[in-house]
Amino acid sequence: MTDVYDFINGDSPLLVSIPHDGRNLAPGMAERMTLIGRDIPDTDWHVRQLYDFVNESGANVIAANYSRYVVDLNRSASDQALYPGQLATGLCPLKSFDGDDLYLPGAEPDGSERAARVDAFWNPYHDKIAAEMDRLRDAYGYALLWDAHSIKAEVPLLFDGALPDLNLGTFDGASCALALEQVVAAVADASNFTSVVNGRFKGGYITRHYGQPSQSVHAIQLELAQRCYMSESSRKFDKQEADVLRDTLENMLASFLIQ
Repeated sequence: MTDVYDFINGDSPLLVSIPHDGRNLAPGMAERMTLIGRDIPDTDWHVRQLYDFVNESGANVIAANYSRYVVDLNRSASDQALYPGQLATGLCPLKSFDGDDLYLPGAEPDGSERAARVDAFWNPYHDKIAAEMDRLRDAYGYALLWDAHSIKAEVPLLFDGALPDLNLGTFDGASCALALEQVVAAVADASNFTSVVNGRFKGGYITRHYGQPSQSVHAIQLELAQRCYMSESSRKFDKQEADVLRDTLENMLASFLIQ
């Protein structure tokens, strides 16, 4: 057992990963953080709740319990930049998406602390994903990974303008068979939501690392604009809006499962 993540064991070849909805801070962090840092504003708010319908559909689910400010599970342990030339938020972020300091002056984590966080929080999450991908492929002949995210529709330091509602990423087709990418994108395109494939978000480390179509492992990241299911100002979950979005999400996941 671990408190790093929660896991739901399903009966399908699909694993849904929710790496950024965690709210916990590591022991001793809060006392060293700014008010903004302790507020964890860059959380993928309510993504676990939004996707709770998959619990009844047979999907396997892994959801992180700790904040991305502890360690970002969608970055490599070496902290290699995902998008060269663009602002990198980092493996153990020091600033928020809006550019605000997360730590009090001189209280930032040093190299040994970052390494300890990788060992305590990053490794268990990724060890579980790796084990599940192997198990699912052995059981079904293939494995599917859906990496679930959300973000404010407008984050000027990260991208210009406003995001589409549904941002699908397959690392420019490298993490998923083209046929699967196309059928999922077609569902998104036919919905009442705006969508794009491999736009600003092409998939982070999880999608890029585990998606190996030649090995019958297919991965897609979906970055949602939070305006679709919640109030971005109050962070309040909007059940009515969420239920509309869930219909589209359910159809997208169903199409992903078609072989």
